[in-house]
Amino acid sequence: MTSAAEISSLSSTLSELHDRVTALAESALANGDEDMAHELIAVERALGGALRRLRRFGQGQGSRR
Repeated sequence: MTSAAEISSLSSTLSELHDRVTALAESALANGDEDMAHELIAVERALGGALRRLRRFGQGQGSRR
């Protein structure tokens, strides 16, 4: 069984990665590198979805105790 603390730690790490990718995408857009920006935005969306699922899972684990 996965601990709530481990899920929380993973969520925090994934959130930080999401923020970094967002910053890179915004920078690419500002610099006119649309191809890079589009790819990074796709990655950002995937990370956002993964983060939501992980947080939902973590909340579900906490309620099962």
